[in-house]
Amino acid sequence: MTRIDDTPPAWDERTQLTTFLDYARDTARAKCDGVSAENANKALLSGSPLMTMSGVINHLRWVEYHWFQVVFLGEEDQGPWTDEDPDREMRIAVDFPLTQLLDEYVEQSARHRELVAGNGLDTWAKRAIRDGLHVDLRWILLHLTEETARHNGHLDILREMLDGTTGD
Repeated sequence: MTRIDDTPPAWDERTQLTTFLDYARDTARAKCDGVSAENANKALLSGSPLMTMSGVINHLRWVEYHWFQVVFLGEEDQGPWTDEDPDREMRIAVDFPLTQLLDEYVEQSARHRELVAGNGLDTWAKRAIRDGLHVDLRWILLHLTEETARHNGHLDILREMLDGTTGD
């Protein structure tokens, strides 16, 4: 997979925000290039037994779903998590091929890209996030960029531990 550059094609705020989120998404997928099915499901960090390549990708997919569809659009939450198992999206990831999880992430990212293109950055989310606080689409884009970039660090560590692969 070829990652996009993080330099936006235009300098308006929307283009800068969406370029950085796309770059972070592409980086996450690039970290998974060539990972075997067996390695995709290995948990290598003793303190984080759910931290697998598959688990991180599935988590990123479902985090975007939550912020765009549940919080921003106000849809009913159909995520895999439960009150008893709030990290279930990471736990069940090992039941699916990494290639499938990556394909679903790509498809969902495309839908969310369209959603963002059709709404103003100042548009408020339909659901509050905590203590009655509502966020706007701009904040959601910034948050998802931070979340994805942070998990790219986890993917870096896992990948290097799995097969020695390092990179940007």
